[in-house]
Amino acid sequence: MNRIFRWILWIAGIIILLLYPWLFGIYDTNVFVLFAIFALFAVSFNLLLGFTGLLSFGHAMFFGVGGYGTAIALTRIEGLALLPAVGIGVLAAILLALILCPLLVRVSGTAFAMLTLAFGQLLYVLALKLRDLTGGEDGVGGFPIPPFTIPGVVSIDMTDPLKFYYFAMAVIILSIWVLWFFTKTPLGSVMVGIRDNANRVDYLGFKVPQTKAVILVFSGAFAGVAGSIYAIFQNLISADDAFHVMNSFAPVLMTMIGGVASFFGPIWGSAIFAIIDEVTTRYTERVELVIGVILILVILFAPMGFVGFYRIVKEKWSSRRSSKATMEVSS
Repeated sequence: MNRIFRWILWIAGIIILLLYPWLFGIYDTNVFVLFAIFALFAVSFNLLLGFTGLLSFGHAMFFGVGGYGTAIALTRIEGLALLPAVGIGVLAAILLALILCPLLVRVSGTAFAMLTLAFGQLLYVLALKLRDLTGGEDGVGGFPIPPFTIPGVVSIDMTDPLKFYYFAMAVIILSIWVLWFFTKTPLGSVMVGIRDNANRVDYLGFKVPQTKAVILVFSGAFAGVAGSIYAIFQNLISADDAFHVMNSFAPVLMTMIGGVASFFGPIWGSAIFAIIDEVTTRYTERVELVIGVILILVILFAPMGFVGFYRIVKEKWSSRRSSKATMEVSS
């Protein structure tokens, strides 16, 4: 029955995704696309924090490099197709991860967090200073959005918000599925082992620094996918959008609110984050203050986040029902 119920939920979710623009209109559809982009960003971050035990305060550098890579490619390369443009952004994020790996994989804990923060701020300054390439404070915008084409088969206009919604959802859902599958592989088990006890993993014969490097590249690549889709969606990428420290803290907040110990926790956190942001901006501009208060409450009263709180409530409800059933049988 549980398996049937899961299939029903998945089918219902797919139907809702397909009908979402028709049910809620273009404004809410754009809000949903933004939520999905940051959900992928947060899930890629949780690959480091939740599964490997590496807290990054600079994960936005991969997001930003992915966005800048795609935007600059579409600006400078005439006639570039959509998928190659996204691929260039992802390759830029992978290249950055490969450059930083030799330094980052040798440290952990506070040192890892501070190093990632430093590199993220370095890229923020470079994005402001290299005006000829990045546009400085203005960023890179107004670039042509190419259609999604399969030569000789189909050409779909991506400037249509409805069509872009389906394209973005397909890329994001596929990316999240790949990340989920990665956690179920043997390397995913080693990743969790590094989080729990890196010395024991090393004693078993696995090369911890090299494994961290693979995970960092994989996580950075999918943060680059999120950044690339974000740049195309906004038709603009700037230093504040890409590398600002608050953009690095956003996936930390989403993961903490949703639940670090769960793969789907960051997705729930992104949804909660998006709802809070949307509701709060209607009454006040102090969105960060409201989110900060909520984060404090989560850390104090629900340290495992929304998913952990749900599991606790579910366990208590199940034990209460079982004890009640036992009393009825005994009576």
